[in-house]
Amino acid sequence: MNYVGDIIRPPSEADAVIIQVTVGCSHNRCTFCGAYKDKNKQFRIRSEEEILENLAFADKYCRRQKRVFLADGDALILSQKRLLHIFSLIRSHLPQVRRIALYGNAKAIRSKTVGQLQELKQKGLHRIYMGFESGDDEVLRAVKKGETAKSMIEAAEKVNQAGIFLSVSVLLGLAGSAGSLQHAAKSGEVLSQMNPKQIAALCLMPLANTAIGKGVSQGTFVLPDSRGILLELRQLLQHISCRKVQFMANHASNYLPISGRLSRDKTSILHMITQALQGNQPLVPEKYRAL
Repeated sequence: MNYVGDIIRPPSEADAVIIQVTVGCSHNRCTFCGAYKDKNKQFRIRSEEEILENLAFADKYCRRQKRVFLADGDALILSQKRLLHIFSLIRSHLPQVRRIALYGNAKAIRSKTVGQLQELKQKGLHRIYMGFESGDDEVLRAVKKGETAKSMIEAAEKVNQAGIFLSVSVLLGLAGSAGSLQHAAKSGEVLSQMNPKQIAALCLMPLANTAIGKGVSQGTFVLPDSRGILLELRQLLQHISCRKVQFMANHASNYLPISGRLSRDKTSILHMITQALQGNQPLVPEKYRAL
């Protein structure tokens, strides 16, 4: 495949054919994200020639794969016309593909009407991954997310109305140690209003090329320790009232890999966290944690 830079994709898309239709992220101001800071990751829309080259490769070598993931950071920012054309190319070159997924930030989602999202669903769009990060407006301002809790709820409502699977990620530790529990509580409350199909909890692992990473090295941003992260995770879960949502905290960055269905498994998950806080449940060693 003709990729520009490293490919960033959700863990659940490991078996998908990855087609890079944009390079980088159109926002790229978040103080915690270093994925698109390199010069070769400046945001641009890839040419049709580049996309066709990758589709031809996939047609030759990926005939058993029935899913496609469109990279990079917010492929949904493309115009409706452009997206429909790309979906048509996928259907033409990879007729075995049944599901298409992509990253879509809240701004990109809001730029589409419910009808346009439904049209994309009819052409194969199955899942949108949205970086939620926090439901605390103070935290969102601090990390330059460019969103508010209200604006992300509005985006989620559109996806839900269109009948598309919405997966959102929340970032433990993003408020630092001082604002940890407030960040968790407000995130849980906002997630409950968003009512996604899947919630993925990851832990902030500061990178040197980010503002937060520099803050950690200079001592101006203090991350919660493993106990603080567990307390934050418990607080988050206690404030999520969704009745049917897949909850995952099994990313490589997590100290305590857990997954389950809420609200069905909420009590057992909270018990597991309590056991970990009491030292009765082993945590992932620091050397094995990764992005």
